[in-house]
Amino acid sequence: MSQLFFGYFAGMIAITAILVVVFRNPVYSALSLLVMFFHVAGLFITLHAEFLAAVQIIVYAGAILVLYLFVVMILNVTQDDHYHSQWRIAGVVCIPLFIEFMLLLSGGAGALNTGSPSLQSGPHEAITANNTLAIGKTLFSTYLFPFEVASLVLLVAMIGAIVIAKRDIGEHDA
Repeated sequence: MSQLFFGYFAGMIAITAILVVVFRNPVYSALSLLVMFFHVAGLFITLHAEFLAAVQIIVYAGAILVLYLFVVMILNVTQDDHYHSQWRIAGVVCIPLFIEFMLLLSGGAGALNTGSPSLQSGPHEAITANNTLAIGKTLFSTYLFPFEVASLVLLVAMIGAIVIAKRDIGEHDA
């Protein structure tokens, strides 16, 4: 039953991620991204990580997606009439992904197999009674520096978007 849920969530995530890129209208892309965020939260729930599912919905679907929509509105991005066809590049990128997908479907035949036991046969140290505490301790001890770097990168990206938007507004007024 859990594999059925995983298949549904993974399939919907893949489809909506493709729709994010395929749609020419940025608002439709953002709505597809919203659906994808909710399905990622569903995957977290199937892994018994309810806190991560709530954070996924609150932070990504609530805050990040609203930020994307504000940037789209500030930049006044309209539907692109001069859409460049990139099917050749997509084909070159998708061929290795398709080969890897076929290897996964065949049960990993030909893949590197070191004889290690499966992931589910080992001890389940990741599932604890208080996964929120474990996430917090790991995030603010082991991964503190990458966490701070990611926050700085997001801040610089936001400032860059504001500068680009202000420059374009100034050019249209003159």
